[in-house]
Amino acid sequence: MSLVVTLVSNPMTPAVDAALLDSARACLGASGDVRVLNEGIAAEFATAEGDAGALRARLLERLGDAPVDVFVQKSEGRRKRLLIADMDSTMIRQECIDELAAELDLKDRISEITERAMRGEIEFEPALRERVALLAGLPLSAIGKVLAERIQLMPGGRTLVQTMKANGAYCALVSGGFTHFTSAVATMIGFDENQANLLLEDDGKLSGQVQDPILGREAKRQRLEELVAEKGLTFEETLAVGDGANDLAMIERAGAGVAYRAKPAVAAAADFSVANGDLTALLYLQGYGFSDFVLS
Repeated sequence: MSLVVTLVSNPMTPAVDAALLDSARACLGASGDVRVLNEGIAAEFATAEGDAGALRARLLERLGDAPVDVFVQKSEGRRKRLLIADMDSTMIRQECIDELAAELDLKDRISEITERAMRGEIEFEPALRERVALLAGLPLSAIGKVLAERIQLMPGGRTLVQTMKANGAYCALVSGGFTHFTSAVATMIGFDENQANLLLEDDGKLSGQVQDPILGREAKRQRLEELVAEKGLTFEETLAVGDGANDLAMIERAGAGVAYRAKPAVAAAADFSVANGDLTALLYLQGYGFSDFVLS
């Protein structure tokens, strides 16, 4: 089975031009036609069968500092029927708990713990309890304020979800964050479902506790496995995307595991890594062209 090479740049800084494509094809000795997915932003071409990882490494060395993401995969089975996605720093730009901490002037303290947890340097569950404890006494009204004033959707996320849903896929938002945020973000983007942790309340304020059991690394993998069974899918038909260590289990279990602007350990373990493109890169990865995008 032949392989397909996809090159993707950020829509704000197009870099997939003729010269770059010629260099990439020459590097692999590919002689077939180029399929332009979005002029200047994404394109793909077929290449002879080989080791996908080795071919990608060769291309990255040839392309040097070019601001492009490189995907190499089998040409068959690229379009997925299930998307399972992380929220914080993946479908939105922020880490919600850090933004809540800012309301108490504790952002630097809590974000340092968040960063260590996402890098896998400390366990996710105790790190979450430690951070939530520091939020004790924060008025519930702060959640609405943070949603309205601080939370921004990651570029391309709504197009990713709407396009996949229009083509029959089911889309699940599964977060180690909080239901107050996932329910709002899932509605804005169009996810079919959302799961996250529940912040406990006391007299209109956060109690500093989170409901057990905590949704973390293994719970994300478990939901992926449940959805595969519920929808009658194979794992090859699934795509998982995230950025932190608590996403690794679902990324490694999915047919296509994508690290999105991720911590180094996550990028190293994933099947694909997006460091330059926005979330529409996950559509180009599946062979969608811009003319297929649902832009509502």
